[in-house]
Amino acid sequence: MPYAPADDRYDRMPYRRTGRSGLLLPPISLGFWWNFGHDRPLETSRTIVRRAFDLGVTHFDLANNYGPPYGSAEENFGTLMRQDLRRFRDELVISTKAGYDMWPGPYGDHGSRKYLLASLDQSLARMGLDYVDIFYSHRFDPDTPLEETMGALDSAVRAGKALYVGISSYSAEKTREAAAILLDLGTPLLIHQPSYSMLNRWIEPDLLDAVGELGIGCIVFSPLAQGMLTDKYLGGIPEGSRASRPTSLSPDLITDEALAKIRALNEIASRRGQSLAQMALAWTLRDVRVTSALIGASSVAQLEDNIAALARLDFTSEELAEIDRYASDSAINIWAASSET
Repeated sequence: MPYAPADDRYDRMPYRRTGRSGLLLPPISLGFWWNFGHDRPLETSRTIVRRAFDLGVTHFDLANNYGPPYGSAEENFGTLMRQDLRRFRDELVISTKAGYDMWPGPYGDHGSRKYLLASLDQSLARMGLDYVDIFYSHRFDPDTPLEETMGALDSAVRAGKALYVGISSYSAEKTREAAAILLDLGTPLLIHQPSYSMLNRWIEPDLLDAVGELGIGCIVFSPLAQGMLTDKYLGGIPEGSRASRPTSLSPDLITDEALAKIRALNEIASRRGQSLAQMALAWTLRDVRVTSALIGASSVAQLEDNIAALARLDFTSEELAEIDRYASDSAINIWAASSET
């Protein structure tokens, strides 16, 4: 039977404006960094994506090297587009990125015009799309002139291969520079995608002010600190968890100090009637400058639990003060090099 999305999919989702643009995004978007590659059954991915759309999640975020293996998340998403979502393309916001290693040799990494535009063509082919809604520079490249990187993003829009452009993990200073270059080119910077969570607050001193002043959106990734801000690690590192496997979440990050913070935050969440993950997501969305939070999901149940965070987004000043006692940087920002150059 052909997929038919829920008729009420837009009734309860409180969409947010992306900066001063005309684009609305759901406050929770679905990211394909993990769980959607060829190492997972396609049918599992299908049930998660279908349920997300049924719940009003219209934004799906990918990158060229998401998998594993590289490219496989886009390939799987392309299959789901052909089989389930093609009729609803105009109801979806699909993004992809380039900036990290993708293929061998000097032209498969970083921020050159050659790499970015070749990567976008490959991404479109894998997904079977004519265009993406947002194309990102995935990280700042100090060895490529920023004018070249931003010029490539502008070219993608002018070629009809992207509707909007974004950047990820840029410092506040480089964000301002990138926005100025793009404005001069006639392709405004739509959105910034930084890492942000209760254990990784690097965007607060300067970057949030920058995006607010520039009128661009902010969509945060890793709001659950790669799973650390869930009940999964309250008792340590369980077998089969991300930290127990060779992934981006090193067990070295789950220190006794970090666990003490996580347990204290979990107690606050319980008093609020939320899971730790739900409170962590709601906390990242407390600032109006944050448009959306990107989640991953390994099951429909996990997806539904995370989206349920939207039922309780309010915080009292007392709650925020108590959270601040434990929500502090915990040396988990593995993407810091991009924003420190």
